[in-house]
Parts: sequence; structure tokens; C-alpha cells
Amino acid sequence: MTFIILKLTSFPFFITFESKLNGMILVIGSGGQVGQELVSKLRQKHGNDAVISSDISPLKDEDGPSIQLDALDKAAIEDSISRYKIKTVYHLAALLSANAEKQIHFAWKLNMESLFNVLELGKEGRIDQIFWPSSIAVFGPTTPKTNTPQDTVTDPTTVYGISKLAGERWCEYYANNFNVDVRSIRYPGLIGYKSMPGGGTTDYAVDIFHKALSDGKYICFLKADTKLPMMYMEDAIRATIEIMEAPKDSIRIRSSYNLAGISFSPEEIATIIQRQLPQFEIEYAPDFRQKIAESWPQSINDNAAQKDWNWQLEYNLDKMCKDMLWHLK
Repeated sequence: MTFIILKLTSFPFFITFESKLNGMILVIGSGGQVGQELVSKLRQKHGNDAVISSDISPLKDEDGPSIQLDALDKAAIEDSISRYKIKTVYHLAALLSANAEKQIHFAWKLNMESLFNVLELGKEGRIDQIFWPSSIAVFGPTTPKTNTPQDTVTDPTTVYGISKLAGERWCEYYANNFNVDVRSIRYPGLIGYKSMPGGGTTDYAVDIFHKALSDGKYICFLKADTKLPMMYMEDAIRATIEIMEAPKDSIRIRSSYNLAGISFSPEEIATIIQRQLPQFEIEYAPDFRQKIAESWPQSINDNAAQKDWNWQLEYNLDKMCKDMLWHLK
């Protein structure tokens, strides 16, 4: 084992790892909902030592190499790329929809400048491949609500959505003008059992399971019939890895691919949960997130992803709910 002292932020710390650093993968923002599960799946596929997890706060990562890294610190990212011979970057760091509305200037700074840091490294030939997630938040009030097509009106009404739409355009720009191999998917609301909600408008669909088991009751911040596109984390992580493994010439869309999942309302998911937990109760107290949800689509068309890189959904609502409750119990 090799011990290295790093000073990527304001204080030194130690990490240990086997010295197999050719073609390494760096995940920026590993502490988030997607990052934790993505790192785990990538390590299962490529080996623990091939994937470096990173976040702005220290990570308790016992399975592989981990560093503390600020996504806004371009010099620190460049140092990590060189030091560990990084070839692939999954850039996940962002402030999500509900939290971004409370910190609009910081949200824009984090979501945009951090993306530029990574795209520039691709432009300079320092890394071979970049993944950056977009979101259904790029859509808005005049977007077609059902079966939302790949190419349609994008008129976001949130800071998060505005930053994601701008990010899509920049990804496409760097791909077309500098041949940067950047790939992206528009995540629907994501549901997983390995982490707690992270400040998104769709996070009720994660919190409801925790509250159903701990309290037997949930107070939902959306109206009962508010239907939104969602996706189980297992499917989302698989999609993320599959698009990165697809042949380069099959990725026709360099802004971001639509990704469909399961469309349902709070009332519908509560009914499924009640089949397994009959005593579970739900109440509705809509807050500012209701307006955000109403600006988003109810269902998504992802034919382009199916055609270009053979995307297929595996988890429907019933299968997802059963798996969530089984794991959380």
C-alpha cells in the first residue's frame, strides 16, 4: 500500500490505495444521492482501486481511494487529474432544485463554474470522457406535459433548471467545437434507499418510505395528484454507466438525452405502500415546491436513448416500492 499526503484544500489528509493508476475514474460529488451508488457500481465493474470518490467534505470511504475536492477549485481538479492519471470524470456536484431557490447566486456559481472546470480539461485533452447529469428541470410551463419529446420547448422557471439548460448548451458547444466526449442524461426524480433526500422537489418519493417505516405517517409537500416522472436508482445508475460505455459514434445527442422512468403521483405511491403497510397514512401540505413541480412534465419520451444506446427500463412502480421497503426494513 502507498501512503500519500494530499493538500487539495486547506488542510492535509491521508489516503491509501494500491498504485494502479492508469485509466483511473474520478467521481466529483460522490457524497450525494447519485454519487454514492455510482461509485459502488463502478468499483464492482472496474475494481475498487480504479475509482476515486471525491467531495467537498471528507468522505468515509472504506472501499477505495477517496479525496477531499472542491468542484470550484480548478487547480485542485487539475492536480488530481495529473496525479492519478484520470481518464474519465463523472461530474455530479450541484445544488439541487429546492435548495438552489434559497441560494440562487451560489447555485449558479457551483452548477456552472464547476462544469466549465471539467469541460476545459476535456478541451485541453487532459481527460478522455466526461459524464454530466442534466434534469427534467430544464423543462417549464409551456413544455408539453405528457410524453415530453427529446427536442421541445425548454423554458425552466428555477435556478436549478436554468443552470441545467445552460449546461446542456455548453456541453453541446464543447463537443461540437472542441471534440470533447461529454455525455449526459436528463434525470427524472430519483428514488434510492442508500441515502437520504438531498434537497430536490422530487425527494418526497424517497422520504415517504423512511417516514412510512419510522412514523407510519407522511406529510407531503406536493398535492395528492401531482404526477411527475421518477426513476429507481438502480435504473438510473445503470443508464449512467451504459451511456458512458456506448460507442462514441452512437451518441448523437451531445446536449442531454431524455430518460423516462415511472410517472406517478404522491397518492399513487402511497396506495402501493399501503398494500404492504396497511396502517400507513399520508397528509398533504403543499409548499413552494408545488409550483416547481407544476412546471415540470408528467411523463417523458426517451425513444432517442432507446435507439442510440439501447436504453431499457427495468423497474416499474410496484417492483420499485417492494424493493425499497425490503431494503429499508
